[in-house]
Amino acid sequence: QVQLVESGGGVVQAGDSLRLSCATSELTYSLYTVGWLRQAPGKAREFVAAIWRKNTNTRYADSVRDRFTISRDNSDTTMYLQMNSLRPEDTAIYYCAVSPTFLSDHVRTYSYWGQGTQVTVSS
Repeated sequence: QVQLVESGGGVVQAGDSLRLSCATSELTYSLYTVGWLRQAPGKAREFVAAIWRKNTNTRYADSVRDRFTISRDNSDTTMYLQMNSLRPEDTAIYYCAVSPTFLSDHVRTYSYWGQGTQVTVSS
């Protein structure tokens, strides 16, 4: 069974940075796209960024491109989301999840979700 554990959320001010982490198994990275998705209060869950298997192919939502960076460590057991220039509209619960689809940006293709980590950006 795939297990994912997110960490790194918090309360920051607009313009600040945060780095989220998602711990999982090396097997997960070798088989799936691993992605970050988020859900703001009263809104549907949305795609943020994804990384594919052992190479460095990545994909970003337009709203975070050039501000957020997805990466993985050399052991392939932890994925990161570096979030810079945070905005109040980035406030959401951020989830790590996996998809069998190459760099999918469709929420419905993601399964095996983590518990989520709250990010709050004040203006």
